[in-house]
Amino acid sequence: MAVAPEKIIEELNKGTYHPVYFLQGDEPFYIDLITEYIENNALEESQKGFNQMVFYGKDVDVNTIITNAGRFPMMSDRQVVIVKEAQDIPDLQKEQGIKLMENYIKNPQPSTILVFAHKHKTLDGRKSLAKSLDKYATLVSVKKLYDNQVPDWIEKYVSGKGYKINQKAMIMLADFIGNDLSRLSNEIDKILINFKDGDTIDEDHVQKNVGISKDFNIFELQKALSTRNVVKANRIVQYFAANSKSHPIIPALAVLTGYYTKLLQIHHKQAYNEKAVGGVIKIFNPYVQKEYLAAAKNYPPQKVIENLGHLFKADLASKGVGASIEEKELWKELVYKLMH
Repeated sequence: MAVAPEKIIEELNKGTYHPVYFLQGDEPFYIDLITEYIENNALEESQKGFNQMVFYGKDVDVNTIITNAGRFPMMSDRQVVIVKEAQDIPDLQKEQGIKLMENYIKNPQPSTILVFAHKHKTLDGRKSLAKSLDKYATLVSVKKLYDNQVPDWIEKYVSGKGYKINQKAMIMLADFIGNDLSRLSNEIDKILINFKDGDTIDEDHVQKNVGISKDFNIFELQKALSTRNVVKANRIVQYFAANSKSHPIIPALAVLTGYYTKLLQIHHKQAYNEKAVGGVIKIFNPYVQKEYLAAAKNYPPQKVIENLGHLFKADLASKGVGASIEEKELWKELVYKLMH
């Protein structure tokens, strides 16, 4: 049956394993997390030599996987068979492969833990294999988070580690990194290396450890744009253009697009007080809410729509579509259009 990844992690931490796991979806973080936990913990090191096999989808067919899964462990209560990049198994969705899979998952070897790490896509839920996995196996389907879900995920991840994070740091991580959970977890773990239990991650920790300059970063640019501070905005984008390796333009444009999209949502919902703004952007820090309210006053709905168009065109230009333009000039032109 379909199970949430958090539930599986909870079970694994308690030492509960299932005969067949099929992990799928376009969010690889949980697929990797569950697979690595089973690979590292289901067997003692001394048992792995004879009882743990790791295959890669492009190098193996279904028959080989099922044959290995069906054998008995040696000098151990269980064996582990893991198939990484399972989406590349050549006959996984062919008639013979489907038949072998369905026969096995309906009657699995109870002493085997069989794991399929099927990344970046999902099986067609209308087909018989997906239905059989849902009924007889432990099926985990993981979607990419929406942008407005990322701050909550960050807070839960940090609290799960025994620490806290303030709102501004949470927003900075969410805006700077986006919904790449693997990168987010790595950056948070890097920040936490020297922390003590109960410590709080703040914006200074994020700036120091994630490579965000204190004065010249996308959030300061966002603030300068929101207050129509032309001098500061131009100073920041000049810094970006001179340090393009550490401040690539494409991710920065994505953050600004997200920002103006939130402003458009504020206008659409007519959320013109702090509480209403918080409900729209899913951020409940009064400081941030006030910043968005000020920006909404400075950018009426029609201007916000125009700016989203400017950002779209700048994104195309940054990727080489249309006339060639230097990054410095692209930033300069964009800031002018956004603020006038």
